[in-house]
Amino acid sequence: MRTWQVERRKRTRHLIELGGLVVKAGIVDLTNDDRAIIYGALLWIAAKLHSHQGEHARDLWAAKGKQAFAQNGMMSKRASEPSGD
Repeated sequence: MRTWQVERRKRTRHLIELGGLVVKAGIVDLTNDDRAIIYGALLWIAAKLHSHQGEHARDLWAAKGKQAFAQNGMMSKRASEPSGD
């Protein structure tokens, strides 16, 4: 398999995993799968992370996510590592 194919598959898997988190958090059901609401919420999160409250928000959200992963038995090495993106 060519290098670009391997990279494309890795990217596809990563995107699928991120989409799974949106579903797991209940966002799809809570918004009736309204893409504008979901995108708007993600933009709000990005703005919050860029603000002077970004570090605090990041710490709070990371703790909440790790707690949820642990409660669901989903905590993995990957979930606890910072993103390299």
